[in-house]
Amino acid sequence: MLFVYTDDAVRTFWMKNTYIPLDIIWLDSGKEVVYIARNVQPCGVGDCPSIDPGVAARYVLEVDAGEAQKMNLQVGNEFSLVF
Repeated sequence: MLFVYTDDAVRTFWMKNTYIPLDIIWLDSGKEVVYIARNVQPCGVGDCPSIDPGVAARYVLEVDAGEAQKMNLQVGNEFSLVF
């Protein structure tokens, strides 16, 4: 799932009611990877921990856990988004 925002800001995510582990990838307005949370586990009930990258992002992409590693994705890489 791709989240698209109109400005760069710190985007905090959590995994409440998510059914599968995910990699969450934060990208800035230039589509450069600024943070990657790998293999984030689902959270079903109660208070779920927030994932705070501490950096501003314009886009946040959720993919199946392990996909960022398969793509050899690292902070600083440019990511091509077509939409």
